[in-house]
Amino acid sequence: MTDLVERAQWIAETVFLPDAAEVDARGAIPPSHFRVLAREGFYGIAAPDAGLDFETIVAVIETLAGGCLATTFTWLQHHVAVIGLANTTNESLRSQYYADLVAGRQTSGVASAGALADPPRLRASRTDGGWIFDGDAPFVSGWGIVDVLQITGNAGETVVSALVEAKNIPATRYDLVALDATATVRLTFDKVFVPDARIISEVPAEQFLGVQHLGSRLSGAMPTGLATRCARILEAHGRTEMAESIDAQATEVRSTLDAALADPQAMFAARAAAANLAYRAAGAVFVAEGAASVISGSHGERLVREALFTLVTGSRAPMKNALLDVLTS
Repeated sequence: MTDLVERAQWIAETVFLPDAAEVDARGAIPPSHFRVLAREGFYGIAAPDAGLDFETIVAVIETLAGGCLATTFTWLQHHVAVIGLANTTNESLRSQYYADLVAGRQTSGVASAGALADPPRLRASRTDGGWIFDGDAPFVSGWGIVDVLQITGNAGETVVSALVEAKNIPATRYDLVALDATATVRLTFDKVFVPDARIISEVPAEQFLGVQHLGSRLSGAMPTGLATRCARILEAHGRTEMAESIDAQATEVRSTLDAALADPQAMFAARAAAANLAYRAAGAVFVAEGAASVISGSHGERLVREALFTLVTGSRAPMKNALLDVLTS
């Protein structure tokens, strides 16, 4: 839907970008960012009844990421719970939360990295009336910002997801070199009991792993959004040919990411290519701005640090290896 992408462009240019340097410096996202996303209907874009195609959702993420990556990254986590509740068989849980999450009246984060780790860092074990979650969930964003959290634990051959209140879980906040405003923490679960009434799904581990490439495609819109923003800044500095080159490379990377939807193993290299592009594009802005880039608060120094974030976020071993090959060749 062109209208939705245009609204995302308006938010990126008039709300997010003017605040980007202050968000980075203060390490906090203004609540107004999230309010405008809710008012414009962006918390429900992943809902099946929104009727949006995958391409439009990717375009929205990319556009917003070019305005404020911290806000976009925090907001992006929300849609995992929306999709989970849209497909759950737990009718009571869906009726309690789904409409509010779609409208942005409540917001959600996600803790799934612990279940994906090898060996698993967050485990789930069956008990009477529910599940016990034990271990830790690294790099959970939006702590203190979101209302609820979708947690995912590894139960061996099964992966269990639940929706819990985002409070009363021991949290250790990281001091991030970029996107510190995402309020990213490590959560510790000490044999936390979650009743069946809060369970979203229990799926085979193979099925859970089999759809991770979809999330990788969506997160791949963040480095391409960052690269596109770099192109516009280079253009403003009179580096038109360089901007055109980055735009052309971004188009090629998007095509590679889209093609990898049909080949999950190819997604790792595609994501690596996207992050590499953002890294190089931000470096180009840093150089184009000259000595001013080493001054805190400049576009160049912030974008370089944000590009570093895209090098590691959502990274699994094959993506890391692909990136290391590119960066050291």
